[in-house]
Amino acid sequence: MRENYCLQAALLCLGMLCHSQAFAMERRSHLRPSLHGHHEKGKEGQVLQRSKRGWVWNQFFVIEEYTGPDPVLVGRLHSDIDSGDGNIKYILSGEGAGTIFVIDDKSGNIHATKTLDREERAQYTLMAQAVDRDTNRPLEPPSEFIVKVQDINDNPPEFLHETYHANVPERSNVGTSVIQVTASDADDPTYGNSAKLVYSILEGQPYFSVEAQTGIIRTALPNMDREAKEEYHVVIQAKDMGGHMGGLSGTTKVTITLTDVNDNPPKFPQSVYQMSVSEAAVPGEEVGRVKAKDPDIGENGLVAYNIVDGDGMELFEITTDYETQEGVVKLKKPVDFETKRAYSLKVEAANVHIDPKFISNGPFKDTVTVKIAVEDADEPPMFLAPNYIHEVQENAAAGTVVGRVHAKDPDAANSPIRYSIDRHTDLDRFFTINPEDGFIKTTKPLDREEMAWLNISVFAAEIHNRHQEAKVPVAVRILDVNDNAPKFAAPYEGFICESDQTKPLSNQPIVTISADDKDDTANGPRFIFSLPPEIIHNPNFTVRDNRVSSTNTLTIKVCGCDVHGGLLSCNAEAYILNAGLSTGALIAILACIVILLVIVVLFVTLRRQKKEPLIVFEEEDVRENIITYDDEGGGEEDTEAFDIATLQNPDGINGFIPRKDIKPEYQYMPRPGLRPAPNSVDVDDFINSRIQEADNDPTAPPYDSIQIYGYEGRGSVAGSLSSLESATTDSDLNYDYLQNWGPRFKKLADLYGSKDTFDDDS
Repeated sequence: MRENYCLQAALLCLGMLCHSQAFAMERRSHLRPSLHGHHEKGKEGQVLQRSKRGWVWNQFFVIEEYTGPDPVLVGRLHSDIDSGDGNIKYILSGEGAGTIFVIDDKSGNIHATKTLDREERAQYTLMAQAVDRDTNRPLEPPSEFIVKVQDINDNPPEFLHETYHANVPERSNVGTSVIQVTASDADDPTYGNSAKLVYSILEGQPYFSVEAQTGIIRTALPNMDREAKEEYHVVIQAKDMGGHMGGLSGTTKVTITLTDVNDNPPKFPQSVYQMSVSEAAVPGEEVGRVKAKDPDIGENGLVAYNIVDGDGMELFEITTDYETQEGVVKLKKPVDFETKRAYSLKVEAANVHIDPKFISNGPFKDTVTVKIAVEDADEPPMFLAPNYIHEVQENAAAGTVVGRVHAKDPDAANSPIRYSIDRHTDLDRFFTINPEDGFIKTTKPLDREEMAWLNISVFAAEIHNRHQEAKVPVAVRILDVNDNAPKFAAPYEGFICESDQTKPLSNQPIVTISADDKDDTANGPRFIFSLPPEIIHNPNFTVRDNRVSSTNTLTIKVCGCDVHGGLLSCNAEAYILNAGLSTGALIAILACIVILLVIVVLFVTLRRQKKEPLIVFEEEDVRENIITYDDEGGGEEDTEAFDIATLQNPDGINGFIPRKDIKPEYQYMPRPGLRPAPNSVDVDDFINSRIQEADNDPTAPPYDSIQIYGYEGRGSVAGSLSSLESATTDSDLNYDYLQNWGPRFKKLADLYGSKDTFDDDS
């Protein structure tokens, strides 16, 4: 039968702990008694086994922030089967095993080798087991236990913010909540008073207070005035250990600003304002400014201005400049120094927004007196009327008086006035004006039918100051007189059919005529129509007055007609009732004009034509003639058949060949020894001589003549450059590799291959 052993755990009290800590450790070291295993026999002699745990515990404790010289003893593990002979080995595993916590494998003592901080980690979970030292066979199942780090007061309270900002209305009641500040403590709130905080105020009394438990800051004085002091600095402290001595503390700063309320009325700094305005000022011009001071700010300090009384209420007005909080006095209507020289106004300044809670501090307005003096100014003359309308009859003689304009100086000096006409309005100079008295006269007769109205402008200026002037419009109406005779409105022409005595045409209407008159209706219709005296006794025609208006020439033709009255032909002679051209005459004149135009066009056309030459000469062919000879020379041997000197330029015998295409800048002097012998027949010497001449000629451009010679010279060491007979020469080159280049190079291989190759191919 195998015997079971149980381990027993014991906590050892540390001498360096305080009494309370030692008591706690001692209490925790006697958690449960160890239970030992025992054996029972059955009725049939069978051995029954019942196993129980050798140790049972919940947790160990170790104090944080221990800074002693020796490791801290956390506790001790012990097994009942441990007889002290060293055969049992204790093993520790889990969080921090081997680094933070170490165990003596013989005695079972557990030590903490490092300083622990509960705020970093509050507990560690470990596993303990007893094994045989020699075989490492577990003697008991592993058991889990917890090592808790016991807190000490090592963290001061910390506020969420280093500084706070808060606002509270001025004149708030006592106890008005301003702001709540909050601090936290990293220590264990469940153990002791390390995290129990109490708030207090260090700076800011007697204006503010703070609740010790909540950190709420409240007002402590009534009627705090923003205009007296706007900003307060308060220091709040949070202390742990319930605020007792030895506790740690932290502080924060709170800036409290009093916000404005409308608790102050506007006030003028003076009782009377003196202003002045020129009588020449125009409406809308600024006269002066007033300002009531209000210590409140924002909308609580807004002030509106009004004129509430005074003899100048109709002439002046006031507006509010909200940017500067000033009242702007402006001219509403023109003022006259000669009429009244001073005015008085009563101006009121009142708050725009009023807080009902402070209405008892009112009234929130103030008044001031504004005295305005009118200054004299040199004013321009003033016409007695805003405009003038005059009349004059047409065709009136030059110098006829049309009318008069009158102006005066409104100033006290009453300067004399001088009149003139604005010539931009009287370009034709129909009128003139007397500069002294303003009488307007005509300069020429006027025609109402051309222009019934004339509009001009007249200036009036002071004699001593021409810059002071006024302007007035003058309209002149031209009155009509009967100076135009009636005229036909259009040319009239009528015809009548010839008739015999058996069919008279008496009282038959021929044409209806009307007349116009350019004169006014009073001098125009009604018109009286009658025949002129020379034909008044003509028995063929009469005129009937139908009481209409118009005038013109009337032509009546006697024409031939058909049985139905249709026009067939007319006589060349017509009965003309007034001077004028007949239709036939007009047609004849137009025909003559057309004929003349045709003649002019034909004449111009004929003048522009040119005669073609009778014989066309062909252009002379100036091209050079090329003569071709089919004779073939004998090659180089022919050079000995004639004297080559004949090919030389006679001018080049002396070494100088003149240029005909350019003008040389200087004369070229030939170098001695370059000209060939006159009778030389050596072509080689001849060519070399020409090359030297070309190379040494400074006047020869690079594009001069190109001279080609086929002579290769005699006795060349290079031999012939021709490849036609290279296949038969005894060359050392081997072209057998051409056989390997394929069919494209077969022809070359046959020409340049070796003799053996040819024999093989054959």
